[in-house]
Amino acid sequence: MTMSVIEEVIAANEIYARTHELRRVTPRPERKLAVLTCMDTRLSIRTLGLKAGDAHIIRNAGGIVTDDAVRSLVISHHLLGTEEIMIINHTDCGLMQTSEENLRTTIQDRTGTAVVAPSFFYAFQDIEQNVRHQLQKLRTHPWIPEKVAVRGFVYDVTTGLLREIKDA
Repeated sequence: MTMSVIEEVIAANEIYARTHELRRVTPRPERKLAVLTCMDTRLSIRTLGLKAGDAHIIRNAGGIVTDDAVRSLVISHHLLGTEEIMIINHTDCGLMQTSEENLRTTIQDRTGTAVVAPSFFYAFQDIEQNVRHQLQKLRTHPWIPEKVAVRGFVYDVTTGLLREIKDA
């Protein structure tokens, strides 16, 4: 009988727990950095030159400043001391390959149920414009102080490089 991927992960965790080197890491990020990025598998702390404990990494499809992302970033700053925030989108993002309407139709066709939540999937076509929009949402949020550095980037999945997106 073959194990599911979840069963494999549980088995690997049991092996990891024997040495668990992160037990002394605190919830406060060592580098005082928070990163809001996509859930894409090609972007990791290693990609950013970070190690476990250096930063809070908040992930969602598209690296979108949603209410829940803001909630996490506000907690990261006000309770856990982050001083800088990076928003990172990436090339070849799945949300760029569809539209809001097409995604809703696909899901409805597959499930037989109209999409009721989430209210938006935040599909986009222009990655630089999307980063600028996310920067604007975060920089104008009343609970993110102006002293917190908020910068936006596009990660190129082909070259591995980050490119900063400046305000228009």
